[in-house]
Amino acid sequence: MIELPPEAWQALRLSLRVALVATILSLPLAVWVAHLLARGRFRGRGLLDAAVHLPLVLPPVVTGYALLLLFSRAGPVGGLLEPLGLGIAFRWTGAALAAAIMAFPLVVRSIRLAFEAVDPGLEEAAATLGASRFRVWRTVTLPLALPGILAGTTLGFAKAFGEFGATITFVASIPGETRTLPAAIYAFLQVPGEAPGLRGLVLIAVAVAVGAVLASNWLAPRLAARVAGR
Repeated sequence: MIELPPEAWQALRLSLRVALVATILSLPLAVWVAHLLARGRFRGRGLLDAAVHLPLVLPPVVTGYALLLLFSRAGPVGGLLEPLGLGIAFRWTGAALAAAIMAFPLVVRSIRLAFEAVDPGLEEAAATLGASRFRVWRTVTLPLALPGILAGTTLGFAKAFGEFGATITFVASIPGETRTLPAAIYAFLQVPGEAPGLRGLVLIAVAVAVGAVLASNWLAPRLAARVAGR
């Protein structure tokens, strides 16, 4: 049993909540964008692809700073949200938004590969039987891509759980409000000597990351076999 001080448990609970909300926020849009990139042929597709993957190559601090410019009280979006009591800068909801943005490319990439693996001939066959495009997508494409969607969701959750750079830039590290597990590890590292709970938090972070990769690798082939009826 890992022994953690109260502030470490607080950071762990907050990280789980942030990662869960970030995953729920990003998944519907990720499915739509991934399908668009996998099947769509339109002008600007390359730009959309580049924009989706931008958080992967930009320094996380740059992403966090851009969010701060947009959502701070003086920012164009934050200036509209703050009077309504919906401001997210320096709040846990902002941490969820930052985590969702950083996890988004990873989720889209996994789901896109799943859509690309679906045989277009099956979709065409369903369409020739009179099914609408949405019905083809709902009854043929989506079930066949489900293993990849679940695998991408798992990896996205792990990425959101461990997000640090953009989060600390956008919402700082406020105990009880925005201090997630990675921010807590960083804060503990600033304490001379070894703060209680530091090793436990590190072990939890590693366990979640490894568990997500293993779960993703375990889920994908089994669900694919189940969908294929093998």
